[in-house]
Amino acid sequence: MKRKIYLNMQTLEEARSLLFKRFDKTITEEETVEAREALGRVTTQPVTAELSSPRFHSAAMDGFAVVAEDTFGATDESPITLDITSGQAVPINTGFPMPEDKNSVVMVENVLLSDDQKSATIRAAVYPWQHVRKVGEDIVATELLFPAHHVLGSADLAALLTGGRATVSVRKKPRLLILPTGSELVFLEKNGQEIPDGKTIESNSAVLAAMAMEAGADVDISPVVKDDFDTLKDQISAAANSEADLVVINAGSSAGSADYTLPIIEELGEVLVHGVTIMPGKPTILGVINNKPVIGNPGYPVSAIISFKQFVVPLLYFFQGIEEPKTETITAISAKNLPSRSGMEEFRRMITGKIADQYVTVPMRKGAGAITTLTRANSILRIPMGREGVNKNDRVKVKPLRSVSQLEKTILCTGSHDLCLDLIHNELKKLTPSYPLASTHVGSLGGIMAIKEGNTHIAGSHLLDPDSGEYNTVAVNRYISDRQISLITLAHRQQGLMVLPTNPKNIQSIGDLADPDVSFVNRQAGSGTRVLFDYRLEQDELDPDTIIGYDNEEYTHMAVAVSVLSGKSDAGLGILGAARALKLDFVPIVEERYDLIIPTEFLELEMIKQLLSIINTAAFKKQVETLGGYSTRDTGREVTLSG
Repeated sequence: MKRKIYLNMQTLEEARSLLFKRFDKTITEEETVEAREALGRVTTQPVTAELSSPRFHSAAMDGFAVVAEDTFGATDESPITLDITSGQAVPINTGFPMPEDKNSVVMVENVLLSDDQKSATIRAAVYPWQHVRKVGEDIVATELLFPAHHVLGSADLAALLTGGRATVSVRKKPRLLILPTGSELVFLEKNGQEIPDGKTIESNSAVLAAMAMEAGADVDISPVVKDDFDTLKDQISAAANSEADLVVINAGSSAGSADYTLPIIEELGEVLVHGVTIMPGKPTILGVINNKPVIGNPGYPVSAIISFKQFVVPLLYFFQGIEEPKTETITAISAKNLPSRSGMEEFRRMITGKIADQYVTVPMRKGAGAITTLTRANSILRIPMGREGVNKNDRVKVKPLRSVSQLEKTILCTGSHDLCLDLIHNELKKLTPSYPLASTHVGSLGGIMAIKEGNTHIAGSHLLDPDSGEYNTVAVNRYISDRQISLITLAHRQQGLMVLPTNPKNIQSIGDLADPDVSFVNRQAGSGTRVLFDYRLEQDELDPDTIIGYDNEEYTHMAVAVSVLSGKSDAGLGILGAARALKLDFVPIVEERYDLIIPTEFLELEMIKQLLSIINTAAFKKQVETLGGYSTRDTGREVTLSG
């Protein structure tokens, strides 16, 4: 196949305009459904009531039905006694029909009954129709319950039934067919399933289907289609001629030699757009086959989600005759410089929280394949194509992915990575109120600077001062001199060399990394692990240039462990917990102290109090030590450094 390149890429607005203009008359047909099953459906015509509610005058309170005029003049000094036996006062319960000759209800708590229960004495008058629900008070037969194009909510179902509407006319749900493609893909069918070497678990169809169902669609997912031109062509042709209203082909939309979606759509129909100036999501194809939208969706998970959100989701709402619900944006301070590619519109996954009286937003790592950045992000920053990025401390608009109230409760934790942070987050989520811990990994020094700049609640740090041998205190005193800071010990932990099982290169010390047959994976500059490594190189009088892979950097202990496990590197410095998690061998080097650095005034925040109460529990300490390589002998110890 001749490779296709992106020619005449469209902006997001231009691409959406082309798509919607082509299908501006498309709308799903009408159908009748049971009112009890109509949640989220869109009405096709005005819905009127067939019955009034209440259908009869009924008591709104427990008490006695009376003629209001019989109570006039009743006071504490001149009470009036009504005869029950003759029907002058009739006992009645809430919701029961009113006797035809009565027009008011005296609440039972305002009545004094005689010992023989034959008379009722009242000390205050009631007015006509007091405590009575009159016919049609809520709904009058023939009145409009809902207009056309109304999305039925949960309370609306009660109104339909109360108004005598057992069924309602609505738009049919648009039907979406997803074709996952790729010879390397397999469906995960059960826990513990063995995945063959070279195969990848297909997951995009699950998230895309969920997004479509949230937009009111019915979804079908085909079996995985292998990367074969004729097979793909047959499957796409069948999909375009099926009952589906919209077809999404996931993967194969780019310009690689095995990306067949574009030529197949060209052959079977028409390509409106190939390539959109958005990141992630550039390799999106918008096409038409059999007068039906056929979307070529990028294969990388984040690209797939963002492209689907921008094109398929609004189209599904449009097919139902309604607009996509708008989500609010909030203004936040950018905690970092965010350069962006010129001429491209970028969607960055962010962590946003509230510090004092302003929101602060921190970027997560980029990568179209990093699905966890979307599961952990709580907001999205859209950088317009006319800008070359965002500067630190700029005020920016972010779109929450969670409720704003949850963003306000989010504890921002910036700094060094540690497995214990996940344990804290899990324990925080169990409690009420829940304060999620959102951590971003920029290294120990990056965390300390975030504290200095007011861009985080907490910084995790294990920054060694080579001259004194002290952890964290020297750096905090050096960089933060204008405020009081508390260092809370989280744990002592083992740092060492992670190597493959059985340690095939027989790596026993830092010095062995100078062997030209050994490759190393490093941590980023500014991280505590990097400072420790450079310190040990200096102690052993080793030149970093002799270490193969010294400039190969990762941002977390788990990323280092993965690099070793994959065979990309022979060794990496990290914690024992990460080595154990991936069943790597471990060569101990040193024990270090890992602290939580917190501005002292934040200790009075309820979210921080809750976090500190967790780390001081015996249950939490037991979880930490179970990870391996941790000691909790000083966990919770506080040292205050005066600014």
